[in-house]
Amino acid sequence: MNADNQYTRAIKDLALEDRPREKAERLGFRALTTAELLAILVGSGSRGESVVDLCQRILNTYDNKLYNLGRRNIKDLTHSFHGIGKAKAETILAALEIARRYREEDHYEERPLITDSKKVFDYIKDDLRDLPNEEFWILTLNRAKRIVGKHCISSGGTAGTTVDIKIVLKTVLQELADSFIAVHNHPSGNLTPSQQDNIITENLRKGGEAIGVPLLDHIIVAQSGYYSYLDNMKL
Repeated sequence: MNADNQYTRAIKDLALEDRPREKAERLGFRALTTAELLAILVGSGSRGESVVDLCQRILNTYDNKLYNLGRRNIKDLTHSFHGIGKAKAETILAALEIARRYREEDHYEERPLITDSKKVFDYIKDDLRDLPNEEFWILTLNRAKRIVGKHCISSGGTAGTTVDIKIVLKTVLQELADSFIAVHNHPSGNLTPSQQDNIITENLRKGGEAIGVPLLDHIIVAQSGYYSYLDNMKL
């Protein structure tokens, strides 16, 4: 055993009453703190630091908010926290992605009726507003203005993403949609449309008209809220 391993405190090294797994067996998972839940995933701490303490330190770094942690990538975690390697970082981020999808399932119980831009924002905000990179999505709607599909068209960097208009229109046609809505996020938090945003919106509007499937709105999502082209009379 090397020196690092000698001082690494795993779950099995904690007092029995402090072990998250045993606590969950006695009281249920709802009784565990967020740090204890993460500790079950991580398994072992760093030198001189228990796994629960390590996980609490990770949470403290991100203001004790899981959505802040979920915005990180593997490199962020492995470089910032001694004791978190690639496999542990992948486990943490995979668990957070499962949680996001779990929340998302509620949206699919009934296809929501889209009556205004707020409905669009409420429907898709969990997918986009916490991302560290920019993504472009479309929502396809039927004649009754209910969502029939949600599609990520492209994923880029922090400053933008490339949007292929042909892929958007192909997706719309494949779904036999009656209309569609474009949505993308601004990781910077700035809700002001860029010149490129305006160009893409106009190209989508023209493309939709050409195939008889109108673009109803283009929504920009950020943590602080959203911007609607339709609400601002730019569509």
